[in-house]
Amino acid sequence: MKFSRGLNKVSVPPDSGAAIRLGEPSLSALKEDQAGLQLVVFMRLLAGLWVIQGLWQWGAILLPSQTFLDAVNSVRGGTVIFFAIFDLVAAVGLWLAAPWGGVIWLLGAIAQILVTLGVPGSFSMFWAFANIILIVVYFVLTWRAGHATTAPGQVFRR
Repeated sequence: MKFSRGLNKVSVPPDSGAAIRLGEPSLSALKEDQAGLQLVVFMRLLAGLWVIQGLWQWGAILLPSQTFLDAVNSVRGGTVIFFAIFDLVAAVGLWLAAPWGGVIWLLGAIAQILVTLGVPGSFSMFWAFANIILIVVYFVLTWRAGHATTAPGQVFRR
Protein backbone atom coordinates (compact mmCIF):
# COMPACT_ATOMS: atom_id res chain seq x y z
CA MET A 1 0.00 0.00 0.00
CA LYS A 2 1.36 3.40 -0.96
CA PHE A 3 0.27 6.80 0.13
CA SER A 4 0.39 9.42 -2.61
CA ARG A 5 2.30 12.59 -1.80
CA GLY A 6 0.11 15.53 -1.22
CA LEU A 7 -3.08 13.53 -1.49
CA ASN A 8 -4.80 11.45 1.10
CA LYS A 9 -5.58 8.71 -1.39
CA VAL A 10 -4.36 5.18 -1.01
CA SER A 11 -3.27 3.36 -4.15
CA VAL A 12 -3.43 -0.42 -4.02
CA PRO A 13 -1.40 -2.38 -6.57
CA PRO A 14 -3.47 -4.81 -8.61
CA ASP A 15 -3.28 -8.40 -7.42
CA SER A 16 -2.63 -10.49 -10.49
CA GLY A 17 -2.68 -13.71 -8.47
CA ALA A 18 -6.04 -13.14 -6.80
CA ALA A 19 -8.22 -16.22 -6.49
CA ILE A 20 -11.42 -14.31 -7.25
CA ARG A 21 -11.56 -12.05 -10.25
CA LEU A 22 -14.43 -9.73 -10.94
CA GLY A 23 -15.67 -9.27 -14.47
CA GLU A 24 -15.49 -11.50 -17.46
CA PRO A 25 -12.26 -13.14 -18.54
CA SER A 26 -10.51 -11.56 -21.47
CA LEU A 27 -10.33 -13.21 -24.87
CA SER A 28 -6.58 -13.78 -24.50
CA ALA A 29 -7.14 -15.58 -21.18
CA LEU A 30 -9.68 -17.87 -22.83
CA LYS A 31 -7.28 -18.60 -25.71
CA GLU A 32 -4.49 -19.32 -23.24
CA ASP A 33 -6.68 -21.69 -21.23
CA GLN A 34 -7.92 -23.49 -24.35
CA ALA A 35 -4.44 -23.92 -25.86
CA GLY A 36 -3.02 -25.09 -22.53
CA LEU A 37 -5.88 -27.54 -22.08
CA GLN A 38 -5.34 -28.97 -25.56
CA LEU A 39 -1.65 -29.48 -24.78
CA VAL A 40 -2.39 -31.21 -21.47
CA VAL A 41 -5.01 -33.49 -23.05
CA PHE A 42 -2.56 -34.40 -25.82
CA MET A 43 0.18 -35.10 -23.26
CA ARG A 44 -2.15 -37.32 -21.22
CA LEU A 45 -3.24 -39.31 -24.29
CA LEU A 46 0.40 -39.66 -25.26
CA ALA A 47 1.18 -40.82 -21.71
CA GLY A 48 -1.40 -43.59 -22.04
CA LEU A 49 0.13 -44.71 -25.32
CA TRP A 50 3.61 -44.70 -23.79
CA VAL A 51 2.45 -46.72 -20.78
CA ILE A 52 1.15 -49.35 -23.20
CA GLN A 53 4.46 -49.32 -25.09
CA GLY A 54 6.45 -49.60 -21.86
CA LEU A 55 4.33 -52.49 -20.60
CA TRP A 56 4.64 -54.18 -23.98
CA GLN A 57 8.43 -53.97 -23.64
CA TRP A 58 8.26 -55.35 -20.09
CA GLY A 59 6.08 -58.17 -21.41
CA ALA A 60 8.83 -59.06 -23.88
CA ILE A 61 11.29 -59.24 -20.97
CA LEU A 62 9.18 -60.95 -18.33
CA LEU A 63 6.79 -63.13 -20.35
CA PRO A 64 8.74 -64.59 -23.29
CA SER A 65 8.01 -67.95 -24.82
CA GLN A 66 11.73 -68.72 -24.51
CA THR A 67 14.52 -67.05 -22.56
CA PHE A 68 14.48 -63.52 -23.94
CA LEU A 69 18.13 -62.51 -23.69
CA ASP A 70 19.26 -65.84 -25.14
CA ALA A 71 16.89 -65.56 -28.12
CA VAL A 72 17.94 -62.09 -29.34
CA ASN A 73 21.25 -60.37 -29.97
CA SER A 74 22.66 -57.98 -27.39
CA VAL A 75 21.71 -54.82 -29.33
CA ARG A 76 18.04 -55.87 -29.59
CA GLY A 77 18.02 -56.92 -25.92
CA GLY A 78 19.53 -53.58 -24.90
CA THR A 79 16.93 -51.63 -26.84
CA VAL A 80 14.08 -53.56 -25.24
CA ILE A 81 15.46 -52.95 -21.74
CA PHE A 82 16.13 -49.27 -22.52
CA PHE A 83 12.62 -48.64 -23.83
CA ALA A 84 10.98 -50.68 -21.05
CA ILE A 85 12.35 -48.18 -18.54
CA PHE A 86 12.44 -45.01 -20.65
CA ASP A 87 8.86 -45.28 -21.95
CA LEU A 88 7.36 -45.56 -18.48
CA VAL A 89 9.44 -42.65 -17.13
CA ALA A 90 8.35 -40.53 -20.10
CA ALA A 91 4.72 -41.56 -19.54
CA VAL A 92 4.82 -40.37 -15.92
CA GLY A 93 6.31 -37.03 -16.95
CA LEU A 94 3.76 -36.62 -19.73
CA TRP A 95 0.87 -37.46 -17.42
CA LEU A 96 2.05 -34.83 -14.95
CA ALA A 97 2.39 -32.37 -17.87
CA ALA A 98 5.83 -31.54 -16.52
CA PRO A 99 8.39 -29.90 -18.81
CA TRP A 100 10.86 -32.71 -18.12
CA GLY A 101 8.22 -35.22 -19.24
CA GLY A 102 8.06 -33.62 -22.67
CA VAL A 103 11.84 -33.60 -22.93
CA ILE A 104 12.17 -37.25 -21.87
CA TRP A 105 9.41 -38.22 -24.30
CA LEU A 106 11.08 -36.31 -27.15
CA LEU A 107 14.39 -38.05 -26.44
CA GLY A 108 12.63 -41.42 -26.35
CA ALA A 109 10.67 -40.76 -29.54
CA ILE A 110 13.80 -39.66 -31.41
CA ALA A 111 15.67 -42.69 -30.04
CA GLN A 112 12.81 -44.92 -31.19
CA ILE A 113 13.02 -43.44 -34.70
CA LEU A 114 16.78 -43.99 -34.81
CA VAL A 115 16.48 -47.55 -33.45
CA THR A 116 13.78 -48.32 -36.02
CA LEU A 117 16.13 -47.22 -38.78
CA GLY A 118 19.29 -48.77 -37.29
CA VAL A 119 18.21 -52.03 -35.65
CA PRO A 120 16.13 -54.18 -37.98
CA GLY A 121 13.20 -55.93 -36.36
CA SER A 122 13.02 -53.69 -33.31
CA PHE A 123 10.04 -51.48 -34.26
CA SER A 124 7.96 -51.20 -37.40
CA MET A 125 8.33 -48.24 -39.75
CA PHE A 126 4.79 -47.29 -38.71
CA TRP A 127 6.17 -46.22 -35.32
CA ALA A 128 8.86 -44.08 -36.93
CA PHE A 129 6.26 -42.19 -38.96
CA ALA A 130 3.86 -42.04 -36.01
CA ASN A 131 6.59 -40.59 -33.82
CA ILE A 132 7.41 -37.92 -36.40
CA ILE A 133 3.75 -36.91 -36.60
CA LEU A 134 3.39 -36.90 -32.79
CA ILE A 135 6.52 -34.75 -32.42
CA VAL A 136 5.16 -32.21 -34.92
CA VAL A 137 1.78 -32.11 -33.16
CA TYR A 138 3.52 -31.68 -29.78
CA PHE A 139 5.58 -28.73 -31.05
CA VAL A 140 2.54 -27.08 -32.64
CA LEU A 141 0.46 -27.41 -29.46
CA THR A 142 3.36 -26.21 -27.30
CA TRP A 143 3.87 -23.21 -29.57
CA ARG A 144 0.15 -22.39 -29.48
CA ALA A 145 0.04 -22.66 -25.70
CA GLY A 146 3.07 -20.39 -25.38
CA HIS A 147 1.78 -17.76 -27.80
CA ALA A 148 -1.92 -17.74 -26.91
CA THR A 149 -1.63 -14.53 -24.89
CA THR A 150 0.25 -12.62 -27.59
CA ALA A 151 -2.03 -10.31 -29.54
CA PRO A 152 -1.79 -10.39 -33.33
CA GLY A 153 0.99 -8.12 -34.54
CA GLN A 154 2.87 -8.21 -31.21
CA VAL A 155 4.92 -11.34 -31.86
CA PHE A 156 7.96 -9.51 -33.17
CA ARG A 157 7.62 -6.16 -31.40
CA ARG A 158 9.77 -5.19 -28.47
